[in-house]
Amino acid sequence: MASSADEPTSARVSAALLLIRIASGLVFLYHGSAILFGAFGGPGPARFAEHLHAPVLVAVLVGLAQFAGGLAVLTGILVRIGAICIIIVMLGAIFMVHLPHGFDVSKGGSEYALAQLLIGFALLAAGPGDYSLGSFLPEGLRKL
Repeated sequence: MASSADEPTSARVSAALLLIRIASGLVFLYHGSAILFGAFGGPGPARFAEHLHAPVLVAVLVGLAQFAGGLAVLTGILVRIGAICIIIVMLGAIFMVHLPHGFDVSKGGSEYALAQLLIGFALLAAGPGDYSLGSFLPEGLRKL
């Protein structure tokens, strides 16, 4: 049986959730900015849409989901809505881009997208933890 020193405390779980939120949120802010605004040498909406062989509206929605989802995850404000955005984008990335290339990320596979998808599901289930700006929201909005 584990001792009480081995059991996670609320503060340790919240700190772990914060680290996970930072790691995932920054990635999605970066990629969303690249798609929406062409930041960091990114393609912008028109080139991203061309790459996907999709309308520009699809590129804008993907970029918006990544940017807004990343911001929500990073800050912990409406984290579950942000997690849903990330889950949807990662499902699209896996099935539309990465799956044909297998699992290995160095070969264009789904490895990293799957990790981000699972992080999205974990945040959807757990919420942001105590170290979140979401705690400043009204009670009814904190669960989102």
